[in-house]
Amino acid sequence: MTRQIDFAGKSGSVYRYSALEEERTLPPVGANYVIAQVTPKGASILFAGETECLSARDWQAALDEAHARYGETEVLTRLNVRSAVRKAEREDLIEEHCPPMNAG
Repeated sequence: MTRQIDFAGKSGSVYRYSALEEERTLPPVGANYVIAQVTPKGASILFAGETECLSARDWQAALDEAHARYGETEVLTRLNVRSAVRKAEREDLIEEHCPPMNAG
């Protein structure tokens, strides 16, 4: 079973993300994703993003950068078809967690 982690946004909304199984074929759908460090004490968001097509792997460059800067990291995803919903969720998470890789 895929591990799931809940992240709260600034609005108080809670979003459930699933660990990405990179060896699995990824669906060609819109999604939000976070790159996080996950430890037994919890998960820390390093980057929050969104994509029109999860299978295009446009999150890979950010994941590679996170590995180089922070060591062990992983991608967690949340399927979300509507672009406006994805963008609002991404902003909500950024406002609450201030991911260092999303900074200015």
